[in-house]
Amino acid sequence: MHDTKYRVAIIGCGRMGQNYAEAYTTYPDTEIVAIVDANAQRRDVLGARFDVAALYPDVETLLREVVPDVAVVVTPTKYMRDVVVACAEAGVKGISTEKPIAGCLQDADVMVETCAERGVVFAGGNLQRAMNEVQEAASRLHNGEFGHIRGASVHGFGGEISGGGCQHISVLRLFTNAEVAEIIAWGTPPEALEAETDEGLIINGRFLLTNGVECSVFGTPTPCRGVDVWTDECLVRWDWNPPEIFKGYDPHGNRIQINPNYSPYPWSEFGYLTGSIRSFLAAVDGNGHPWITGADLRQALEVAIAAKLSATRNGAPVKLPLEDRSLTLYPRPYRWIGGDATGRPQSVAEAKG
Repeated sequence: MHDTKYRVAIIGCGRMGQNYAEAYTTYPDTEIVAIVDANAQRRDVLGARFDVAALYPDVETLLREVVPDVAVVVTPTKYMRDVVVACAEAGVKGISTEKPIAGCLQDADVMVETCAERGVVFAGGNLQRAMNEVQEAASRLHNGEFGHIRGASVHGFGGEISGGGCQHISVLRLFTNAEVAEIIAWGTPPEALEAETDEGLIINGRFLLTNGVECSVFGTPTPCRGVDVWTDECLVRWDWNPPEIFKGYDPHGNRIQINPNYSPYPWSEFGYLTGSIRSFLAAVDGNGHPWITGADLRQALEVAIAAKLSATRNGAPVKLPLEDRSLTLYPRPYRWIGGDATGRPQSVAEAKG
């Protein structure tokens, strides 16, 4: 770990922001030096809860007084672009954000490019791609332990394809070590296809990956809910838990599950959020890359936009990267503008923990 403490600002301290705050107050190499939240009552309560005296209503006020080493951006999606860009331009060393990263693809581009131009480590957030077992399974796939990848499938790609769907796309890209190059998709119900948001949208179709692998996509229910990747001998299955590994078949033709023998991970207090934070801090310290990056979140958004675009065109193929960066797909209102603005505010009692 870093010998000195990283100075951390939590920007957007609703329910998810408080999960981050709990983590950053736990680690010996981090110290929360500021909390930013538009809700004055919640801001005061959380200052007392996390023993933080520097409380600010907005990022502009924060950056006039202090530039933290690390900015943890957990605002509603609508405000992420402006906050990320402001922090990058102010000289913050590392910025993390949550899913979905944007409603407009161009806004995601601006965040990724601004951070890259200024040498800022730009990390993603609370995705299972950052689970240490997912990372290890991917590494073993990449080094050929399970053989050559022959195919893949995504299960449960629906409901919120730009929000929750980030999970599926991020694991698929990691396992296959490839990008989605072309999408053919169909979507239901009709009212979801016509809406500006991804709420309630169910996508079925096919992804063609840059390594030539074809990936079937199921939005309607199947026995699985995550991502399958298979080789001639093995199946690696992520189903919202540490990946299961299957090798060979029993006399009845059923796959045989084997013990994956995953390596122990020294950090485990906050589930897969732990891997996201620890890999992010290691990258800020100059060691490796975040297990989830802002670019990963952008790619997930682009795949979701392309999937809906193909579905609205009755399955017409859509190639990626998309040429039109002004295309949009907005998350449901709670993700887009937050609980305070959508009638789901957090109570003071809950904010007190």
